[in-house]
Amino acid sequence: MAYFLALFILCNTLAFAKEAPPLDGLLPNGDFEVGPKPAHLNKTVIIGKYSLPKWVISGLVEYIHGGPQPGGFYFAVPRGAHAVKLGNEASVTQYVRNLQPGATYSLTFGATRTCAQDEVLRVAVPGLYSDLPIQTLYSTDGGDTYAWSFRANSSVVKVTFHNPGMQEDPTCGPLLDSIAIKERLPLKLTPGNLVKNGGFETGPHVFKNYSTGILILPMRQDLCSPIPGWIVESLKPVKYIDSKHFNVPSGLAAIEFVGGRETAIAQVIRTVEKKWYELTFTVGDANNGCHGTMTVEAFAGRKRASVQFTSQGKGWFKNANLRFEAVSNRTRIRFWNPFYHTKMYDFGHMCGPVIDNVKVVPVA
Repeated sequence: MAYFLALFILCNTLAFAKEAPPLDGLLPNGDFEVGPKPAHLNKTVIIGKYSLPKWVISGLVEYIHGGPQPGGFYFAVPRGAHAVKLGNEASVTQYVRNLQPGATYSLTFGATRTCAQDEVLRVAVPGLYSDLPIQTLYSTDGGDTYAWSFRANSSVVKVTFHNPGMQEDPTCGPLLDSIAIKERLPLKLTPGNLVKNGGFETGPHVFKNYSTGILILPMRQDLCSPIPGWIVESLKPVKYIDSKHFNVPSGLAAIEFVGGRETAIAQVIRTVEKKWYELTFTVGDANNGCHGTMTVEAFAGRKRASVQFTSQGKGWFKNANLRFEAVSNRTRIRFWNPFYHTKMYDFGHMCGPVIDNVKVVPVA
């Protein structure tokens, strides 16, 4: 009787663990809205290694309230009221728990520079790090959001955000806003489509209360793409946009090319040599004021298609296609934006054409 009772408890425990939802949300105090006690603050500087709830700090870390600052500064905190600013060689660290060893996770976080200098933000887990050159602003309101992925080696992973101290002015430094995590679930092929995640439905965590899109870093800065199936093979990031805050062709999300000719995405698919295929996709604008003559170039096999359209920035889309012959059992499909664009009434806000609904099928 005791054996069957133990077996029943074990099976139910396993079933409960299996049904536990994957991680998808803010880290504990990931929005920094729970601040240090007044006794642990010297004006804005946090005093004490463990004074910021749920975080471990090192170096000069400031607790910032968004808005005008002493000295004529203005710090935008679009996702809430508070943020942290990392001085030279400063960092904030959290031990993220309840991860699945071997699974891939993406971090979504708001980050922006505070001075017009070469500020860098380093995001790291044990054995892996990447330096984000955040001196390039893609949204002028300080709302730049990034995603970065890693593979968990254990159930507890140390996540660190660090300022390597490359700027000369010690009063400058990266501003960290909200930080969230999402587990990247295994992808499955969609019946009738050789492209994985062709609608970009699987991606990083999207903040519900605010979004200017999520910048997806190039492969040289992030080997594990937060957009499963796709490679950002360019110098500049692409932007992951969601249907709640943007106009996308269909579904939950799409990709916006914000880095001009320095922006490209690609995927390698299985094909049969000398067999013909048809690549179809949708291009347009995100109804975000991005205007001008836009072009999206598609490459597959030895074929190339250039799709041009004039955007008024009000949410318009068109379908396009490209027929190609496979030259091997692996074919790289690639999309590229050859021009730079900004918003109609905000020339500092970088934007570009949108792509969605990527599909490859054999030609009968």
